[in-house]
Amino acid sequence: MRAALIQLSVTDNPAANLPVTLGFVRQAIAAGAGFVLTPEATNILSSERAHQRTVLHPEASDPTLAALRSEAAQAGIWLLIGSLALKTDDTDGRFANRSFLIAPDGSISARYDKIHMFDVDVSETERYRESEGYRPGTSAVVANTPFARLGLSVCYDVRFPYLYRALAHAGAEVLTVPAAFNDTTGRAHWEPLLRSRAIENGAYVLAPAQCGTHAAHAGRPRRTHGHSLAVAPWGEVLVDGGTEPGVNLVEIDLAEVARARARVPSLRHDRTFAKPAP
Repeated sequence: MRAALIQLSVTDNPAANLPVTLGFVRQAIAAGAGFVLTPEATNILSSERAHQRTVLHPEASDPTLAALRSEAAQAGIWLLIGSLALKTDDTDGRFANRSFLIAPDGSISARYDKIHMFDVDVSETERYRESEGYRPGTSAVVANTPFARLGLSVCYDVRFPYLYRALAHAGAEVLTVPAAFNDTTGRAHWEPLLRSRAIENGAYVLAPAQCGTHAAHAGRPRRTHGHSLAVAPWGEVLVDGGTEPGVNLVEIDLAEVARARARVPSLRHDRTFAKPAP
């Protein structure tokens, strides 16, 4: 299967972002990709909650989701929308950070709400509290396709290896990690974390990413790391998307998953144990 990792540099204007995303999706389709992946925050990247409330939609009426579903159906491809920021009916007004797997008929094959929220102080001047605007998901998701069994995740999830172990034990052969990874932590941790998740589970890791400085009409502009990565089950980096928007192609061969898991069968060696007292 030929997969395409789309690297974006979205703004805080979903209507302006959509044509750019569609252009890259069409470029990937023209290059023969049967599985196309977009990054986290495909529709918007903004930390200004009041602005988000004016431009976001619920899932049922979101224009980006509708357009990408239509594009997948017209081309007959599988499409992972890395995530969309969506309004919910939660009483506290928090949004969902939701990943979608779209089938070749345009239907939604799977949904995954990001479980782990990016609540960190990167430095004295750089503070993030994702949970103030987004409610965390509660369920891990594995989805079946004709070409592989996929384990879904989003961005900060990558720091929690137990999630990926659970996905691998549920049969995941390809782990998806769409991201809008912070530039500071990305330079230090992005590649090592993704390679570790691939190696320890003997699985492909496909991680389409946001890149660059993201223009914002309201609030502080964000900067993300880029470097969309495809990692083989043995840990080799197959694709590095660099720091500019674009389309990055990679071939997926499940024989490599079987080969890696046969060489080091650690998935069969997990053991339960008593945890130490805190």
